[in-house]
Amino acid sequence: MVLVTGATGNAGGAVVRALVEQGQPVKGLVRPGSDPSRLASGAQRAEGDLNQPESVAPHLTDVDAVFLLSGYEGLADTLAHMSDAGVKRVVLLSSSAAPSGDTSNAVARYHIESEQTVRESGLDWTFLQPNSFMTNTLQWVPQLQAGDVITAPFADVAVATIDPDDIGRVAAAALTQDSRHAGQAYRLSGPDSLTPGDRVAILARVLERDLRVQAQSDDEARAEMSESMPEPYVNAFMSFFAEGKLDESEVLPTVEQVTGRPPATFEEWARRHVRELR
Repeated sequence: MVLVTGATGNAGGAVVRALVEQGQPVKGLVRPGSDPSRLASGAQRAEGDLNQPESVAPHLTDVDAVFLLSGYEGLADTLAHMSDAGVKRVVLLSSSAAPSGDTSNAVARYHIESEQTVRESGLDWTFLQPNSFMTNTLQWVPQLQAGDVITAPFADVAVATIDPDDIGRVAAAALTQDSRHAGQAYRLSGPDSLTPGDRVAILARVLERDLRVQAQSDDEARAEMSESMPEPYVNAFMSFFAEGKLDESEVLPTVEQVTGRPPATFEEWARRHVRELR
């Protein structure tokens, strides 16, 4: 049995779907009171809160492996509960920023600290360190509905974004293939390095619209992000992309090496999500 935390999120949901497709028994951990329809069919629903380790413990019976998210309170206690329950391995969703070791960056820091806590747990572990998700493009939907101009920050920064479904398949392999992936930190990317303008051009083709991108200044990007996230996180993303301290442009072979199939292109992702993008 596999327990997947964040089971209705972008990555967690993809992990649940990949495991169900393999015929693996899976529990999906969701917050109490969350919409039951969001959990993929075929998974058992388990209610708990990663910030409250004692709420996770009852769901660990007969669980061999856990897909775990970074940055939650009481992570060491949660891992201790897993060890006590007989869990053998953990696959941690970390970040492309973690290998930098830069604990002065708020986003990198919580992933680095989560990785270290998992290392110290005594459980077998695999870390997934993906690039930015293709699903972040859905942030453009209000602009797509309003007109043909997409205002985007960091317009000159190319990123090999990744389809969360590919993260799900890599995670499923690491969760179910015993020791093959133990002790590995997998950097994950999609197959193409694209600027926002490149992605808008692909969306224009997929949606059959005359779309164009308008570059947002760094000051405008900072002001917009400040409306929805704490200042340390704003500073972190400005450091990554305005100051160039995080390079997500490299196309990596890891997804195909682990799963035996190439990662999805941005166009393939967009065509699967046409209804959401219209």
